[in-house]
Amino acid sequence: MNKWRSARTRFRRSLFGTAACAAAVTVLAASTPAAAKTGPEQSNFMPALGHSILNLDLDPPGANDWSCRPDAAHPRPVVLVHGTYENRYNNWARMAPRLKDQGYCVYALDYGDTDDAGVSLGAAVKGYGDIKQSSGELAAFVDKVLAASGSKQVDLVGHSQGGILARWYVQELGGANPADPSGNKVKKVVQLGTPNHGTTLSGIETLADAFGILESGAQMLGKAGVQMYEKSEFIKELNARGDTVPGVDYTVIATKYDEISTPWRNGFLTAGPGATVRNVTLQDGCPVDLSSHMGLSYSPRGIGLVEQALDTSAPAAPCVPQAPIL
Repeated sequence: MNKWRSARTRFRRSLFGTAACAAAVTVLAASTPAAAKTGPEQSNFMPALGHSILNLDLDPPGANDWSCRPDAAHPRPVVLVHGTYENRYNNWARMAPRLKDQGYCVYALDYGDTDDAGVSLGAAVKGYGDIKQSSGELAAFVDKVLAASGSKQVDLVGHSQGGILARWYVQELGGANPADPSGNKVKKVVQLGTPNHGTTLSGIETLADAFGILESGAQMLGKAGVQMYEKSEFIKELNARGDTVPGVDYTVIATKYDEISTPWRNGFLTAGPGATVRNVTLQDGCPVDLSSHMGLSYSPRGIGLVEQALDTSAPAAPCVPQAPIL
C-alpha cells in the first residue's frame, strides 16, 4: 500500500509540475482584460510563460493579422498549434515573428481549455482537454483562416500535442481528402517534439499504468496527457491506418534531449502512399544544441528547420549552442 501511494504521489507531482506554475500564478492575473493583444517577442520559453500568465489572451507578435494576404512566394498561410499546457503566445513568441518577417501570413490559436471531467487549470493554461474535441477547434480555425486569406490550403506547424492535433484533423476531420488529395485543406504538417507513437513521459506514465493510477492524471490534469500515453487507445486509433495521408508533406523535428515525448524516436513517421516524410534530429550536424522539449520552438536551429520544411529554398538552419530549458 505504501509503495502504491508513493507511486501515485510521484505521478501526480511530476505531471502537475508542467502545468502547476502557470495554473497557480494565473489566479493573480484574473482581472486582466480578456481582449486579445499582441505580446512582445521572446527569446526563451520561460519568460514567455511568465508574460503569458500575467497578461492573458495574447497573440504572439506577427500572428493573427486577418488582413494578411499570401503572395506568390508564400502562397499558404501558416497555422501554429501549441502544445499541452501551453498557449498560443508562450509557445510561439519567437517563431511567429520570424515567420512573419519571412513573408508568411501567420496565425495561432488557443484550444483545449475545456474538459468534460470538469478540469480547470487556469486561464493561461490550454491544451489539456480531449484531443478529438480540440482537433475540432483546429478545424474551425483553419476554415476561418482560409476564408479570411482567400487561400485554398494552409500549412500546419505543431509543437508536441499540436502535431497530433494536426494529424487527427487531416485524417479524421476533413483536413485532407484521401480520395482526391487535390482538395486537401492542408499541404504541409511540420511537427516539433510530437509523440506520434505515444510517450512514456520519461517513464512516469508507464509506472502509473503499472499501478493502475494513470486515469487519475486525466481527472486532475485533463485527458490530453493520458491520451498521448504510448499504450493508449487514442494512440492506437491515431495510427491504425498508417502514419500519413495522401497529398500531405510531413516534417518531424525531434530532439535527443526530449524529456516529455519519450522515447524521442517515437515521434518519427513512416510515409504511406502519396505522402512524403522527413524525419529530422535537431542535433544532427549541431551537437551543441541541447534544446529539450520546451525549447524546440525557441531554438534558432529548430526555427530554421521549420523554415526549410515550409520552403525548401530557405537558408540552412543555423547551429547555435542552446542549453536545455528543463
